[in-house]
Amino acid sequence: MFDVETIRKDFPILSQKVNNHNLVYFDNAATTQKPQAVIDAIVESYTKTNSNIHRGIHTLSQISTNLYEAARKTVQSFIHAPHDYEIIFTKGVTESLNLVAQIFSEAFLEEGDEVIVSAMEHHSNLVPWQIVCERHKAHLKFIPFNHDGVLDIEAYKNLFTEKTKFVSVVHVSNTLGTVNPIKTMIDIAHGHNVPIMIDGAQSVQHFPIDVQELDCDFFAFSGHKIYAPTGIGVLWGKEKWLEKLPPYQGGGDMIKTVTLEKTIYNDLPFKFEAGTTNYVGAHALGVALNYLTNLGMENIHSHEKDLMLYATEKLSQIPYVTIIGNAPEKAGAISFEVDGAHSADIGMILDKQGIAIRTGTHCTEPIMQYYGVPGTARMSFGLYNTRDEIDYFVKMLSKIAMMFQ
Repeated sequence: MFDVETIRKDFPILSQKVNNHNLVYFDNAATTQKPQAVIDAIVESYTKTNSNIHRGIHTLSQISTNLYEAARKTVQSFIHAPHDYEIIFTKGVTESLNLVAQIFSEAFLEEGDEVIVSAMEHHSNLVPWQIVCERHKAHLKFIPFNHDGVLDIEAYKNLFTEKTKFVSVVHVSNTLGTVNPIKTMIDIAHGHNVPIMIDGAQSVQHFPIDVQELDCDFFAFSGHKIYAPTGIGVLWGKEKWLEKLPPYQGGGDMIKTVTLEKTIYNDLPFKFEAGTTNYVGAHALGVALNYLTNLGMENIHSHEKDLMLYATEKLSQIPYVTIIGNAPEKAGAISFEVDGAHSADIGMILDKQGIAIRTGTHCTEPIMQYYGVPGTARMSFGLYNTRDEIDYFVKMLSKIAMMFQ
């Protein structure tokens, strides 16, 4: 049984009042709240086992190392990766995407080559490719989307040429909520012998992920969007690619031997984990993933799908409110406009009622340019949200919408 009221008790922050109202937290696409188990894991690590990993022979170092490597195996299991050494810990999805863009372009991108991304990418999966394409005099090509926020797959097929070297695409849009047909897009890329990376920042927390079934070449996500701490993230890559690619940074742990003349790099995954990593964050990420596994990702998906459908129906009935993005399959987030109101004003008024939403461009300015708006208001869901919270939100938003007319 997925008992949301019981689950909510695991998240201490949800019990507080904001501006004398019960907190309604609808900003989960930006960051999720943390269950007590994750908070306890962080506190316990720093009070009982804190020590640098992979370096010490003493007890604390061994315990800390074991927790870190156990977290790697937990991530492997969670996304169904073939090997734990394909799991690279990073600061977050932004670093993961930058890592691949930098090292892939260094190894394989030449003048005149092409990289494909979608026009709905978060800046973190757009700007890195702009940087490396400019540096290597390569061309960046874009998959268009229609007014409903659906990618044009036929146009995607036609973007491929003999010069296409890489595809990087978002799984779920943080702004539109669109769930892209990733498996189809992966198969198309592989039909042209082109590797593809998936930005899973907005998908991995909402439904089960199996990287082997998807058959993507790289998959990235952030801990703080999946009920874990900030400052920790994951890059998974197929072994064949990780072995071919050069290191991202130099320093401790990514080396096997160093002389003044030459460095021999370490084996996977340490080749890509230079310096002291966020070992406490990695352990806490593992705790968060185990927490979700115990709840059941299918249960979470079913609960959140119900919230999405319910909220969409309710918002559609409010006069002067327009939903931005109406893809047939959506997850996590709903963006909307209120006639006559700036999104920031909507957010500030809702905050006075204890409701937290996100407003602005959501780091997807090209999407705003496509729709001709300065920004949108966005409500986004987590596993602890309820229909009652949606009802309260709709009641408040209805009053706001009328106020601006």
